[in-house]
Amino acid sequence: MARVFLHHVVGDLTLGKPELVEFSEAETVEAAVRAIGDSADGAIAVWRRRPMEPAPPPSAERFIGMLTSLDVVAFLARDGADQERAMRTPVSELVAPNPSLLKEVDPGTRLIDALEMMKQGVRHLLVRKSIVWKGFSKRFSILYNGRWLKNTQSSSLGGASNSDRPSTSALPDNKFCCLSREDVVRFLIGCLGALAPLPLSSISLVGAIGSNYSYIEASSLALEAIYNIPHDPCAIAVVETNSEGSHKIIGDISAYKLWKCDYLAAAWAMANLSAGQFVVGADDYGTTLVSVPELPIDSSADDTGAGDSSRPRKFSSRSIGFFNNQANQMSIGRLRSMYRGRSAPLTCKHTSSLAAVMAQMLSHRATHVWVTDADLDDGTLVGIVSYTDILNAVTKHPTP
Repeated sequence: MARVFLHHVVGDLTLGKPELVEFSEAETVEAAVRAIGDSADGAIAVWRRRPMEPAPPPSAERFIGMLTSLDVVAFLARDGADQERAMRTPVSELVAPNPSLLKEVDPGTRLIDALEMMKQGVRHLLVRKSIVWKGFSKRFSILYNGRWLKNTQSSSLGGASNSDRPSTSALPDNKFCCLSREDVVRFLIGCLGALAPLPLSSISLVGAIGSNYSYIEASSLALEAIYNIPHDPCAIAVVETNSEGSHKIIGDISAYKLWKCDYLAAAWAMANLSAGQFVVGADDYGTTLVSVPELPIDSSADDTGAGDSSRPRKFSSRSIGFFNNQANQMSIGRLRSMYRGRSAPLTCKHTSSLAAVMAQMLSHRATHVWVTDADLDDGTLVGIVSYTDILNAVTKHPTP
């Protein structure tokens, strides 16, 4: 195992992280749309209301679960009758309670212990920013006999001397930040030399390809996808099945793809179009032309509409495109090309190196990469790489 996992603590990754701002369960879906668009990973943590004043610091006990862009689009698609009422709905009605997605940890927790937590399903670590750590990490794991223990307990079990503990300096004790798996992978990509030769090995060789991916046929209704999408990663492939039974990927429906989309237009498309039409646009997949009614969308979120707003518009991939204040300054051809690129799934070959896939995910701020067969040029799907797959690969393979 690389020493970088043993000699670094979680507190080393909090440098420069912004202070946590809680999103209350009482907030509306409209507020959640804005918060998700401003978030770093296309999802927000939802918290129970703070019980008293002055407000207590964040606590894992008040954490409810994660709300993603796909959750919002799916909710609006199912509730399509009254969009204005749906946008005023409290997020407590659509967030799925799952407190196991977040763990509160001590800043002195070893990086290897944080990786073990994330490999077992934890997506975010709540870390206090009130302690400045100096020196090496503690020599004791908080994973003891298969049970999670507090750091104070693990220190007593390990028999640590005071000289082994990092020195601290106190700051205001109500400042916290959240670390995600993306933060951990971003830290690891800066330590590739310490992981050599693993980063240059192919993802198939290190076992980083997950074969149990979810998919839906392009001819199926897009709304059917929301009942089959897994939680990690929150993505389902849209495929066409070849005569040999293999799957050719043409797109995906995921929280990552819907991160900065026009939520109301995406909800309408999900409720009315097939999966193939949803990911590439009705004018690009099949021959059926459909018209999307103009929806009451805030002009600050979508500046691409021009002319008479009462005219119906044809649904395409660009109508659920990303927010872009300069879109109205671009030519139609360039705008179409840009948003069609957004609709294309993020893919790599099974021969791609682990370092290349890590860099690809981080540069696109993606939660996953679809893996295709390098021996074929038709986009035959063989698996998926997620953050969990990467963390499993870098910890299970010994380094010299």
